[in-house]
Amino acid sequence: MQSMLDISGIMKKTIYFFLLGAVAIGCVDCKNNMKIKTKPYPVARMDSTVDNYHGTLVADPYRWMENDQSAEVAEWVAAENEVTNDYISQIPYRNAVKERLTQLWNYPKEGIPEKVGDYYFTFRNDGLRNQSILYRQKGLDGTPEVFLDPNTLSEDGTVALAGISFSEDGRYLSYSAAASGSDWVEIRVMEVATKTLLPDVIKWVKFSVASWGADSKGFYYSRYDEPTKGEELSGQNRFQKVYYHVLGQSQEQDVLVYEDPKNPLRYFNAWESSDGHYLFVSASEGTHGIEIYYKDQRRPGAGFRVLFPGFEYDYGMVECENDRAWVYTNEGAPNYKVIEVNLALFDPRKSARDVIPEDSSMLETVSSVGGYLMASYLEKAMNRVYQYTPEGKLVREVELPGIGATWGFSGKKKYTETFYAMGTFTAPASIYRYDLANGESTLFLRPELPFDPDLYTTEQVFYPSKDGTQVSMFLVHRKDMKLNGQNPVYLYGYGGFNIGLTPGFSPTYVLMMEQGGIVAIPNLRGGNEYGEKWHRGGMLEKKQNVFDDFIAAAEYLVANGYTSPEKLAIAGGSNGGLLVGACMTQRPDLFAVALPAVGVMDMLRFHKFTVGWGWVVEYGCSDVPEQFQYIYKYSPLHNIKPGTCYPATLVTTADHDDRVVPAHSFKFAATLQAAQACDKPVLIRIDSKAGHGAGKPIAKKIEEQADTFSFLFWNTNTPVDFKK
Repeated sequence: MQSMLDISGIMKKTIYFFLLGAVAIGCVDCKNNMKIKTKPYPVARMDSTVDNYHGTLVADPYRWMENDQSAEVAEWVAAENEVTNDYISQIPYRNAVKERLTQLWNYPKEGIPEKVGDYYFTFRNDGLRNQSILYRQKGLDGTPEVFLDPNTLSEDGTVALAGISFSEDGRYLSYSAAASGSDWVEIRVMEVATKTLLPDVIKWVKFSVASWGADSKGFYYSRYDEPTKGEELSGQNRFQKVYYHVLGQSQEQDVLVYEDPKNPLRYFNAWESSDGHYLFVSASEGTHGIEIYYKDQRRPGAGFRVLFPGFEYDYGMVECENDRAWVYTNEGAPNYKVIEVNLALFDPRKSARDVIPEDSSMLETVSSVGGYLMASYLEKAMNRVYQYTPEGKLVREVELPGIGATWGFSGKKKYTETFYAMGTFTAPASIYRYDLANGESTLFLRPELPFDPDLYTTEQVFYPSKDGTQVSMFLVHRKDMKLNGQNPVYLYGYGGFNIGLTPGFSPTYVLMMEQGGIVAIPNLRGGNEYGEKWHRGGMLEKKQNVFDDFIAAAEYLVANGYTSPEKLAIAGGSNGGLLVGACMTQRPDLFAVALPAVGVMDMLRFHKFTVGWGWVVEYGCSDVPEQFQYIYKYSPLHNIKPGTCYPATLVTTADHDDRVVPAHSFKFAATLQAAQACDKPVLIRIDSKAGHGAGKPIAKKIEEQADTFSFLFWNTNTPVDFKK
């Protein structure tokens, strides 16, 4: 199975939100007692492009902004950045915010150790390095040595590791390197004993890591054909194929393992069982819904057969050995369960039996280590973990050291220990060693922090959404906070793609709370916090529920004395950027500040770029008449109304974002600037040599968040003072 080593060292999932960060210093009681003058916005040319969607004519005057190779777009981007930089530079405490963020970020970060042979490998960052370094040490008490330093792969830290995996025999390490935040990666291989970089180079890989064969002679990977020059970051990705690479050979010699010419818009990934008997391929048409194929490699000439048909349910292989496969699925179980099937039978599905039955709580993850199954549940968006035998007998509930979010619990069958991380909103994750025999957890690492976490607390509240559905929300703030309706609030949401927002730390939270602010994180429908029903309650024709949940969270905070509309900022990235765009256009009166990051803003054309087609299963598609009707009603770009006073807005995106192409943000910002009917600023910040968020250098994160939170403080009239 693939390596589970935590590259970031501090993050549970790759959601843009948990890539935010910050760090600390002082400013002399800076108050917003001056007026900032915004430079005139660049004139964005409007053309006559009009599309006919099933009888509805929709103008798209900024269609030209979709051409990321255009000199006109480059000129507009430069002019917009000049306006934004000029505005931010006038905020008197911006540099002090950056200093404070730098301080808060400067703490040691360490990932979950992975044992390979006699060594433990761990990602570490001693504070402000742009990328975490992979270390190894012999035994738990050994001296750490640098094994792979991604900071040496580029001069400015913009090349990052997107994934690593060790061969089954531990002789080799493969790593995937991404440049400037792009989803494209290049796979390289190192010899573990000597740290020698082998000549093998694999290019044009996306959403795939090296999956080693059981004999460690090579690995499987998924790639696309080399894109047309100039379309690398915007062209639609089609016909992903699975290949097998033999170490020492060139990529041109790699063997095509699986392709599907009839279905160009599918993802494929392959892996072998640990004994090498079976080869599996998973297929997906988007972000959920899986089909799995398998073949018995002991039978010469055997082809692939369907193990689990798609694409209504999700399936994930937990373990496979001796013709038995343990599978994590939501088939017939909205809260997920684990089943076992016998692959030796002609129809393995007929042998399926529940090993870990569905529970009333969401079964978030299942891993296999040391001959046990480790099952992690979400209960009110916080984790509890259980240890089972492969037959489904409960061994024990893991006694976690606190309340929060946990991740890890991976390793090989021969191991007697595993490691996990536990994080909260008020402190970075600590790492624990777990003894599989006696169930004892031992602290392995607790980072020293440049702030006092005991000053802060987290509460969980429940509030009714528009349709009466109860939604949970975390509120993180100083313990001495007063409910006077004047606290600035950073209301962050996501609400989609079966991704939950569970407790996790960001230094920006501390920055916010030091100024008397509140960090509010609701568990919106569309996420996984309460199972597949919760997810489906916020997708397709029910997507408006997500926006209603977010708006209701804001109304709850105002009604209960936490804040006021003049102090309320909303934020989100990617699908969360869509959330912010939709809510600020539906309720512009409710928010003082809007911070949409790398958002999906043009809901009518998202599927035409890179891998946007993979989101159709979540959103629907404008090509389908009935789906167009509900998408058009909330699409942020298409619901901006001229003559409306919108919140102070800072849109953020990046030139190498090939997940949500920056044209979404360009068109939204240009339309919003033209429509704005009051003097609240509408700015866009376009980063260079950066992408959707993953792998962004710490230096770039600090700069971006210094701009973002300075903008937030200024436009919520929050006095900034780091001396208090």
